[in-house]
Amino acid sequence: MEKKCWNTIFISDVHLGTRGCKAAQLHSFLKANSCHKLYLVGDIIDGWRISTSKWYWPGEHNKVVRQILRKSENEQTQVFYIPGNHDEFLRDYIAEHQFLMGNIAVLDEATHVTKKGDRLWIIHGDAFDGVTRHHRWVALLGDAGYTFLLWSNGWFNQLRRLLHLPYWSLSAAIKHKVKQAVNFIYDFEHTVAREAGKRGYDGVVCGHIHQAQKSLIDGINYYNCGDWVESCTALAEDEHGEIHILHWAQQPAVADNVIPLKIPLRA
Repeated sequence: MEKKCWNTIFISDVHLGTRGCKAAQLHSFLKANSCHKLYLVGDIIDGWRISTSKWYWPGEHNKVVRQILRKSENEQTQVFYIPGNHDEFLRDYIAEHQFLMGNIAVLDEATHVTKKGDRLWIIHGDAFDGVTRHHRWVALLGDAGYTFLLWSNGWFNQLRRLLHLPYWSLSAAIKHKVKQAVNFIYDFEHTVAREAGKRGYDGVVCGHIHQAQKSLIDGINYYNCGDWVESCTALAEDEHGEIHILHWAQQPAVADNVIPLKIPLRA
């Protein structure tokens, strides 16, 4: 299959190291799409889970890492890694080293100029989530509840496959029905867009809330990458500078039969 070539691809919230990560789908997406620049917009590795005994690292997770490295080396893709709250251990790495592996640059934030000249602010977005910043124990508790939702989502979609029905995210549907979650997403989007405007940007690309979005908020282009635990979405900039949301959830990516492998990582 011929690769689709984009100017830029943005992905976030992969959560490698967890059972909820859709690594097989992401691997197939990375193989099918090439780009000149690749932004990893935070929470690519789930350091919260890796720091416990419940982390999970099968061969499919290694394939994702190798595919990113292959892009940075063989395909000469510029790769930028902006850490999030789940891979915040990499933020300590920024000042000393700047490069994580090979040609992958680690940055606290970045500025991207599209083909049509729009200046975009690239951040993960956790700095604008008061729960994550000021009440870490609440965030950890919420993470445990979210993990349960993802576990339920897995069983639910196994049943749908038996009935020959397409993938559908039960956990995302529940979130969209909960008023507090809807209000949180609305507040987050407007807060991030407002801050981007204050800093003189035309738009902002972020992640964090696992909600793919492309919208105009008070004159600022707001883009959210989505995630690779529920929706399997990414953002892609074409040759004209237009940014699209790519949905990969329906792709028939099936994980190999592999034995979970624990690999020590250094901060």
